[in-house]
Amino acid sequence: QVQLVESGGGLVQAGGSLRLSCAASGRTFSNYAMGWFRQAPGKEREFVAGIDWSGGIRYYAVSATGRFTISRDSAKNTVYLQMNNLKPEDTAVYYCGASAILGSRQIHEYDYWGQGTQVTVSS
Repeated sequence: QVQLVESGGGLVQAGGSLRLSCAASGRTFSNYAMGWFRQAPGKEREFVAGIDWSGGIRYYAVSATGRFTISRDSAKNTVYLQMNNLKPEDTAVYYCGASAILGSRQIHEYDYWGQGTQVTVSS
């Protein structure tokens, strides 16, 4: 089992920044690729960004490219999502997930999920 706990969400004005954290515990964290997803009210959960076991490979949704940066600190068993130039359409609950499949953007390929953290961007 891998337990994931997100933090860092909040209310921010458009153009502002937030850094989300996802702390992992349990089974070997380094065995998993990690991803960030988000779910806005009335919408399906969607992929935002992912990172491989070593942190050397990163992949992003089009909506996140150029504004968001995913990183991981294996010593701290933590994954981060730095979000800059936030827009009202970024408002959602953000979830981190752990997957045994590198490069996955599919929800069903993630084995473990956190409880989510709310991000609200005001215009």
